[in-house]
Amino acid sequence: MHAIINDWSSAPIPDADKALCKYAEKLTLQQHEIGDADLDVLRSHGFDDRAIHDATQVISYFNYITRIADALDVEPESFIQPWGEKRKKALEKT
Repeated sequence: MHAIINDWSSAPIPDADKALCKYAEKLTLQQHEIGDADLDVLRSHGFDDRAIHDATQVISYFNYITRIADALDVEPESFIQPWGEKRKKALEKT
């Protein structure tokens, strides 16, 4: 689990999971660039349209709720460790 949080791209997970993580990252950080090719990659890994729809709903919900919390300056729970910052900073450098 920690390997996925730290860097999903090098985590020991199946290629289908990596494809889904890549899609989630792109939907989160570059949503205007999502296109048919991205969906075709997921399909090539065995995701049907229903699974892609469901994944998109879940990813989008988390993006939505995070933006709401940020906009309203909701304090994170003290027991929850922040994650993803290392990956986000690495992406910003590219």
